[in-house]
Amino acid sequence: MADANVVPGQRPTPREMWGWVARGEVALALGVVGIIVLLILPIPAFLLDALLSLSITSAVLILMTALLMKRPLDFNAFPTVLLVTTLFRLGLNIASTRLILSHGHEGAHGAGKIIETFGQLMMGGNYVIGVIVFVILVIVNFVVITKGSGRIAEVSARFTLDSLPGKQMAIDADLSAGLIDEAEAKKRRKELEQESTFFGAMDGASKFVRGDAIAGLLIVAINVIGGILIGVLQHDVPLNVAASTYTLMTIGDGLVSQIPALVISIAAGLLVSKAGVEGAADKALVTQLAMNPVSLGMVSASAGVIALVPGMPILPFAALSLGAGVLAWRRSQQALAPEPEPVAELPAEEQEEPISSALAIDEIKIELGYGLLALINDLEGRRLTDQIKALRRTLAAEYGFVMPSVRILDNMRLPSQGYLIRIKELEAGQGEVRLGALMAMDPRGGQVELPGEHMREPAFGLPATWIDDSLREEATFRGYTIVDPATVLTTHLTEILKDNMADLLSYAEVQKLLKELPEAQKKLVDDLIPNVVTVTTLQRVLQALLRERVSIRDLPAILEGIGEAVPHTSSITMLVEQVRMRLARQLSFAYRGNDGALPIVTLSPEWENAFADALVGQGEERQLALAPSRLQDFVRSVREAFERAALSGESPVLLVSPGIRPYVRSLVERFRGQTPVMSQNEVHPRARLKTVGTI
Repeated sequence: MADANVVPGQRPTPREMWGWVARGEVALALGVVGIIVLLILPIPAFLLDALLSLSITSAVLILMTALLMKRPLDFNAFPTVLLVTTLFRLGLNIASTRLILSHGHEGAHGAGKIIETFGQLMMGGNYVIGVIVFVILVIVNFVVITKGSGRIAEVSARFTLDSLPGKQMAIDADLSAGLIDEAEAKKRRKELEQESTFFGAMDGASKFVRGDAIAGLLIVAINVIGGILIGVLQHDVPLNVAASTYTLMTIGDGLVSQIPALVISIAAGLLVSKAGVEGAADKALVTQLAMNPVSLGMVSASAGVIALVPGMPILPFAALSLGAGVLAWRRSQQALAPEPEPVAELPAEEQEEPISSALAIDEIKIELGYGLLALINDLEGRRLTDQIKALRRTLAAEYGFVMPSVRILDNMRLPSQGYLIRIKELEAGQGEVRLGALMAMDPRGGQVELPGEHMREPAFGLPATWIDDSLREEATFRGYTIVDPATVLTTHLTEILKDNMADLLSYAEVQKLLKELPEAQKKLVDDLIPNVVTVTTLQRVLQALLRERVSIRDLPAILEGIGEAVPHTSSITMLVEQVRMRLARQLSFAYRGNDGALPIVTLSPEWENAFADALVGQGEERQLALAPSRLQDFVRSVREAFERAALSGESPVLLVSPGIRPYVRSLVERFRGQTPVMSQNEVHPRARLKTVGTI
């Protein structure tokens, strides 16, 4: 696509061309191409001087940047910088080698002023000294600094990757607990990814400097030997002159290259060794080294004793002893000075965490074995935390109140791939999943006929098999249901939450529901609460509805039903029955089948009369007193009727008369908790019924 500032058919002006070059990506591309040119084409001595000066100053810039960075991640481009500068120095080495070998016979200035000056400065008229100094610099750079910083980067990368799941889990736990928002969680996850990537890249980038040091030694040997041979054999230079001239230029070239390499290696060491230290390096060193008066006092005493040893220079050690002593005295005076009044606002006892904080419990908690921590950082599929957030949203829309936040912790006592779900700190369910595998289930309830680990699905207890991912297509072809490990855990959590919704609806949650009602319904709440009915009574009615998995989303209708029934009864059971009549449309719609009809299993007149006759007591004290043999017959009949309906693909409700519904439900929930029991008054007049069985 053409640039908007360029007219077609018109040549760009030099200013426009410079604007393109000034762009960062273009400048970087030209720089890399320039380095490649250094490897191929010869350059004049004056240009080599300019590029060598650029190499030295850029190394100082990199060192100062690394020294003043507050965090290693603030200079996360350092591995790339290290690669580019290493290639740049190697290109300069090749260019200088070409000049030394081709113009060395002309004198020490043949490779440029910088190389000549460095050679004369370091050699001091003796090229043996220059060789020794160069070798020492290479050893310091290669053996001490580069190897140490590379080891620090390697260990940091390893521990960063090992601790990544735990840190990610802590972030997701804070997010689930509401301590941070989604934006802050994304920011922290991004920082964790950058940290692991940075130290891994630094571990590999340190190999560049190591290779650069080895290449420097080889280039020096080649330049010295090759230069002497070329000078003596091709240009008839005397052997002693050739040895002195070529060694001077070669050592100068090596020093010009190794000094920037040493500076950048020091920058790399500062950067990787600064992990876990906040603030610039100078502030961190002063804070941690020069703030303890005892340490400074010992330094002062030691320096004073050494100054008194015969033969030791008194002046430097006496100056150090005096300076450390003065600093120790000032730090001790600051420590003994009284604190300002505003700082000491509370006694130490009151600032400690109160013992009552130990009484707080987590409403919902998931404990994971060590092998399942990867579920939190699953980048290929949906993370477990994402599925839990979607689950809370779905349950809120389906049942009418927001479930408490889910806290996720690791538990080393669990099996490696096991998990434990707790409701109010008590165990509510547990199971195991297999990472890297898929759970296959036969919708017909049979055993999966594929190779794998046979087991029971934790949520419903159905036969299931963990199969390898390579069998996905074959399992799909056979019509099996396939779910991943995170979905298995989430499904189990869903069923546990549905079974414990009544316990999770606290008094505070009920008040929150009332406050969040629309303004149009505020008058209804003011008329009923607390003059007609208390919040506690409303809570017990809502809990009774949730215990039967009835949505409380239509809270105004529930309040209206309670308002109608309260003048006539204070029984929670009777209030619930009145509310259920109000929710007839909702119940009939929730339990309808795929064809739009409400499938029902009716109770025969004999059982209706048997239950009615078994009710003893008066008013709110009525109880069911059915003979044990009759109870067994009823349980067997219900199971047979609903199993027949299930084989025909139906999920019916048990329809009974209004007077006995609460008692039949209390009996059915003991052996078929998911079976809905409706009274005839709860069937909406427009609901289409379909009888699928009779008990």
